[in-house]
Amino acid sequence: MKGLPVTLDKKLVALVILVSLVGIGITITLSFHYATIIVEERIADHLNSESAIRGDSIRNTLSSKVQQIQVISTDPMIRKLISELNVIDNEEEFARKVTEKRIDFLIQIQAFESSIGGANDLENVEIVSKDGKRLFALVNTKSKKDFLADHAFNLGINKPFIEVTYENGKRLLVAATPIYENPKDQKASGVAIVTMNTQSIDQILLNRLGLGNTGESYIVNEEKLLVSESRFIENATFNQQVNTYPVELCFSSGKNHYGLYDDYRGIQVLGSSNCMSDLGLILLVEIDDKEVFQPIITLRQNIIMLGITITVAVAIAAYFLSKLISKPLIKLKNAANVLADGNFDIRTDIRTNDEIGQLSRAFDQMAEKIQDSLLKIKEREDVIRQQKEVLLQFSQFSSNYCVCFVDIVGSTKLTAKLSDLQTSKFYSIFLNSLATVITQNGGVVVKNIGDALLYYFPKTDTDEAGPFAEMLRCNMKVIEARSMINELLRKEELPELSYRISANYGPVRVAIIATSSIDDIFGTTVNTCSKINSLAKPNTLIIGQPLYEKVKKIEQYRFEKVTSYDIDAENKLDVYSVTPKQD
Repeated sequence: MKGLPVTLDKKLVALVILVSLVGIGITITLSFHYATIIVEERIADHLNSESAIRGDSIRNTLSSKVQQIQVISTDPMIRKLISELNVIDNEEEFARKVTEKRIDFLIQIQAFESSIGGANDLENVEIVSKDGKRLFALVNTKSKKDFLADHAFNLGINKPFIEVTYENGKRLLVAATPIYENPKDQKASGVAIVTMNTQSIDQILLNRLGLGNTGESYIVNEEKLLVSESRFIENATFNQQVNTYPVELCFSSGKNHYGLYDDYRGIQVLGSSNCMSDLGLILLVEIDDKEVFQPIITLRQNIIMLGITITVAVAIAAYFLSKLISKPLIKLKNAANVLADGNFDIRTDIRTNDEIGQLSRAFDQMAEKIQDSLLKIKEREDVIRQQKEVLLQFSQFSSNYCVCFVDIVGSTKLTAKLSDLQTSKFYSIFLNSLATVITQNGGVVVKNIGDALLYYFPKTDTDEAGPFAEMLRCNMKVIEARSMINELLRKEELPELSYRISANYGPVRVAIIATSSIDDIFGTTVNTCSKINSLAKPNTLIIGQPLYEKVKKIEQYRFEKVTSYDIDAENKLDVYSVTPKQD
């Protein structure tokens, strides 16, 4: 089936639509990106501010409650009542005395309520002896209670504290403080336990102004239980576990957190926490991320609709404009077809002074220019093809150098049970560590050959002893580096290794590779150095006869003939071991 012709007017319309879509796409992307950043920053500032203000308000509220009940603990009459009752052992006498002194207790509690400006949230006040007996209670009850097993009593006997609890289907604030007969006493004579409703902190938490339709603030205790009301779940208090990231972070590290995370409902929210680990609480202020980013989504949809409208309008305008442009071009095309058939008398009769008119007048020159351009392109392709060839240039002279070869002992066996990743790590530690030592001590690393390393000393092209002494020191440091390398291998749980070092001296041909900054070396000296390596004992250095002649007078080292290596049927090479002399 023959496709529809792609005419100039269609191309122009398509181009305009494409440019419009690209522009709209970029606009949507950038606006969405920056709007997201702005909204996140605004919400972050708002949530962090809310968590800080509400957290400080709750902390101050709880601290003020503790300070208020300390008024009871320092009341002289309360101290006197406890002192009198603590010395009575007879139960009947104790009960009679409690009844007799109850009016004094109530008077002091009334005075306490007046001193704090009323007590709308006060539920009960209990005075307990150091032995765990209830002496007085604002809410009189005949039931006995063993306060020795009471959590609030056991904490309050030592220091003031306050916590949120759940009793008889109600959330309560329970505060306790020790009472001392004398201010300088070390042991408390009793405990004041005050029970209050949570109205004061609920007013802080349930104020959802500025939190939208899905925002809420709540507190969680050390047991990771929700201890305030949930906006979304009924009866969640002290029933709902909150194992979210900010809670874990607070009670493990004592740090605040802001960001995106899943809340206790499993819904992603944007939240800020205020860690109050000293009080065993954390305040969280959260809002669903869907609500946060809904204005951005709406903005994106509006931009898309506006962009589509603009694109349609521009496409219609482009269609009519393309017709005006394409009409003379079609006429020029028809003239070109006639010209191609050999009719050179054809004329376009286009009299315009615009670019199309210039095109018609320059039509005859077009073919020649295209041909010239094609020739130039071909010439450039030939040049590029020649430039792709990699040239290996050898230097025109050879020099005498000291060449060294270090090889791992039994590397195949060592790596047989290693994975590919472990094997790569094994060789990387060995080769990179030795390359560093060699480079730092005057050597030039040429390349690694499997598990071996080839290097040479360019300064040894001399008769002076100094460069050769430097070469020997370098190889001794290579041997000493084994302990460091094995330590690195042990840390990676890789097997330890040993290696042999061989060195030789003689003519070396240096190859300069055009595509690399690293030279390569060739010659019989290099080949002989690699072949005698197996004659060395593990972790020792051996040298060939030519190098021995150069270094034998260096007094810091001991040279001992090891063996003779058969180079060929007629030539042998004496091999020497090198060890440093002991001071």
